Amino acid sequence: MADRELRSDAAANRDRIVEAARDALSRSNGAAAELKLHAVAKSAGVGQGTLYRHFPTREHLLAEVYREELGQLVDEVPPLLAEHPPLAAMTRWLQRLVEYARVKRGVMAAIEASAWQDLHAGQHHRIDDALGELLDRGRAAGEFRADVDAADVLLLLGGLSRIPEAEWDTRAPTLVELVVNGLRAR
Repeated sequence: MADRELRSDAAANRDRIVEAARDALSRSNGAAAELKLHAVAKSAGVGQGTLYRHFPTREHLLAEVYREELGQLVDEVPPLLAEHPPLAAMTRWLQRLVEYARVKRGVMAAIEASAWQDLHAGQHHRIDDALGELLDRGRAAGEFRADVDAADVLLLLGGLSRIPEAEWDTRAPTLVELVVNGLRAR
């Protein structure tokens, strides 16, 4: 949808549609292929025409779910740093990132490759910036190694995409623990 301002009722409908899609993706462990648009419309309490006015294709809806999930993930960094020491803030953020990655896996698989590249290119810096802020705070507190940057952590976290769905609940937390332990100052 264009960046024009929506009427309050239209904006509320749009928000409910995105939330219903996010809930459906969450229930299906990010399996975007299982996302039924008529079921999303029904769950959001809108007609299919309303859904399609906001999101002409499944890919548009999935892209918006991705953007919103990413925004929520990035927005969690300042409160985490305000409430916890850097190591605990990083651990909690990475745990949230695991939840995000599960949804993102389904979105990545469902969005056409060229559209995904455009979406990813326009949003990826936000993760880099959030992770950089966590790392900077941890280094300043003496909790994190000085020789690790956001790119290093993201490369390690790339392993999340290789975890088979059946092993997700046991392997993803282990991967986060390995990353956190690798960040600790020596």
